[in-house]
Amino acid sequence: MTSLNDHIEEYQRQLDKGHIQRAYKGIMTFMSGLRSALTKAYPSFYTSALYFGTMDMTYFAFTPPQLREKELKIAIVYLHEDGAFEAWLSGRNRKVQAETIEQLEDQNLREYKLSQVKPGVDSIIETLLVKHPNFNHPEALRNQIEKNTLKFIMDMEALFSTG
Repeated sequence: MTSLNDHIEEYQRQLDKGHIQRAYKGIMTFMSGLRSALTKAYPSFYTSALYFGTMDMTYFAFTPPQLREKELKIAIVYLHEDGAFEAWLSGRNRKVQAETIEQLEDQNLREYKLSQVKPGVDSIIETLLVKHPNFNHPEALRNQIEKNTLKFIMDMEALFSTG
């Protein structure tokens, strides 16, 4: 069995190479720029601070008024291990999340899959935004994330305008 010290030694060896720091800084810089661009382009949306995470996920909320009124939020999430971007419909808290999942259990969600209420799950519905992001072209990546996020938001607004 590998000890914590063994893990830390490997971590330090990887840090010595410098790739982790440069990649992490690049991801955080991109996420911060994405957040700023969306905040400027959609001033009526609520945008939270950037959550840096613990190298598992980095995200920020980007929520239109119609969903926020229902105590729901949209999170734009970068999953570090998968190297992918997702959008999540989430609740303001665990109670709202569980109630919303229960409310949606019998509804046709089309291409979307309902999350399960269990520890470690923070979403109600998740969708893939970009599976293999190309950070070498940040403007194109921002546009792709924005376009796919807006589609997801429109679908969620439609889902909750009828329910």
